[in-house]
Amino acid sequence: MDKNTITGIILIFAIFIGFSIYNNSQRNKSYEKIVKAADSLYAINQFENARAEYINALRFKPNQPEIVDKVSELNKTLGFTPEQEKADSLAQPSPVTKAVKQEPEDEPSDYNHLGPFAGTAEGSDSLIVLENNKIELKILPKGGRIFSVRVKDYMTHDSLPLILFSGDSTVFGLNFFTADNRVIQTNDLYFIPANGIRSYSAATKPQSVVLRLHAGENKYIEYKYSLDPDKYMVDFDITFKSMDDIIAPNQNSLTFDWRMYMPQQEKGRQNEDNYTSIKYKYFQDDVTGLRMRSNKEFDKADITTKLKWVAFQGQFFSSVLISNNFFLNGSVTSTKTIDSKSYLRYFTTELGLPYEPGPNTSLNMQLYYGPNHISTLRKEGMELDKLVFLGRNIIGWINRFMIIPVFNWLEKYIGSYGLIILILTILIKIVLLPLTFKSYQSQAKMQVLKPMVDELAKKFPKREDAMKKQQATMDLYKRAGVNPMGGCLPMLLQMPILFAMFRFFPVSIELRQESFLWAKDLSTYDSILTLPFNIPMYGDHVSLFTLLMTASTLITMKMTGSSPGQDQPGMKMMTYMMPVMFMLILNNFSSGLTYYYFLANILTYLQNLVSKRFIDSAKVLTTLEDNRKKPVKKSKWQQRLEEAAKQRGIKAPKR
Repeated sequence: MDKNTITGIILIFAIFIGFSIYNNSQRNKSYEKIVKAADSLYAINQFENARAEYINALRFKPNQPEIVDKVSELNKTLGFTPEQEKADSLAQPSPVTKAVKQEPEDEPSDYNHLGPFAGTAEGSDSLIVLENNKIELKILPKGGRIFSVRVKDYMTHDSLPLILFSGDSTVFGLNFFTADNRVIQTNDLYFIPANGIRSYSAATKPQSVVLRLHAGENKYIEYKYSLDPDKYMVDFDITFKSMDDIIAPNQNSLTFDWRMYMPQQEKGRQNEDNYTSIKYKYFQDDVTGLRMRSNKEFDKADITTKLKWVAFQGQFFSSVLISNNFFLNGSVTSTKTIDSKSYLRYFTTELGLPYEPGPNTSLNMQLYYGPNHISTLRKEGMELDKLVFLGRNIIGWINRFMIIPVFNWLEKYIGSYGLIILILTILIKIVLLPLTFKSYQSQAKMQVLKPMVDELAKKFPKREDAMKKQQATMDLYKRAGVNPMGGCLPMLLQMPILFAMFRFFPVSIELRQESFLWAKDLSTYDSILTLPFNIPMYGDHVSLFTLLMTASTLITMKMTGSSPGQDQPGMKMMTYMMPVMFMLILNNFSSGLTYYYFLANILTYLQNLVSKRFIDSAKVLTTLEDNRKKPVKKSKWQQRLEEAAKQRGIKAPKR
């Protein structure tokens, strides 16, 4: 790769970044201008015009919860009918607009369209609390759904209560047709609690909250939430009491609609967003999901086969809906909430529930609301531990069966996670020592041969003699008994562990909010300086561990020196550009990861210093010279070829 090619690549990269920045800037300006105009109209009570402007703003950024809430509020204030809101949805086709809530006041006053459920269009909004020492659920009678979930043992990065989701934007309910062909969405209807108790504590014994959606005398749909002490898992049972003449008799499945906004919980938004996705497990099969680290603003998957569970997965916490039997099929979507300060993504799923009409039909499910902690998830079974993505194939195997057991064992005896990472790095380096020494030994031999290789380059300076030079170089290596790949192979064998660490640290909840030296949280970046501007790829802060990692990489590379073939200006530049590229990429990653890479570089440097004491360059040169003088041993295959040539009267070429 020559200098002009490298310059061209850099220019293309710079143009691409410049265009992206300009495009985003123009869209942001248009969006902000429209929102400012809408806010001005709202302030002077011109609600109808303000509503139109807010809807117009959603065309530029269709996933802004704050604007969606404004539209919903104005719908209620202006008394817009569902038909009018539907027209807006057609004009602005996005999952967020579809999720704009419709208050009972927006419905026709007689509620005849609800048929037997007409009496459930209004009710109480008093929340019911169900909690143990792990989680706190707030249940809303409207929709009979869980309004919010707080995980008690954890806080957000800014020391606020950790809420997995909260608010009217959440959708959680059944969609089905009645016998007289009416569309029913239970999320919009009011359930009645089975008793007047508003607070349940499952700290010492199991507790259950029962709510019923009535469709006539002794006819109802019942939701039952049950929570045990010390559990993140909630039992969720749906019972259809005497509903066989209410629900359409030809309906053998019901649709369960579940939607929610994923709030930002961690300081490093980019890193958190990389590990926020939807996962699902096929019934009696493997776990898969939407692609992580995707740049798509909208992603979707339609699943036509049976499912066991679907998870709205965050970097460290997840909400999972599990069927005790199976879901018939499903559809999931993920939409980025671009530029929202509070939310990362908007998730939706529609799942097919098997339904058999009868006087008393039950569907049994579970809800997991808690941390992505491998040991905790593994106890629950159903391969929930695969919510923690540790890499595929050999990378995942190394993490699950080597790194994590050692890490957990060290955790029992050492309180500082910085020291745990140090000891873990030393142990890994000890295991890899034979490979590292073999690699350094090969590099030492190559360095000794480098002057001879340079002489061959002078001997064959012309471009058309490149093949002759290559053959002469390979012959030199062969006669000296040196394998040019001898230094690369040991390094390649070490790569799986490097990649395993790349997967392990960003998803290790153990490191979350654990401080070490200047790093306040090893699960996210360590910022020693906040920049007044944002650098593409790099970010708006300076991570010291990333700088130390980059500097130690360059020093280690300088110490090992260049191998033959790396002296060309283009190759040399590319070699030194790689650490800089990693610095740009890893500046927003877990400081635990960059701290590990820094330690690995330091230990590699020390190993090389020690290795130098065991490798005498003069002795190596003497050995190589002796090897060159020895006749090259012919392989059996070469011997057979020469024997066949002699029989045909052909002389073997002189060497």
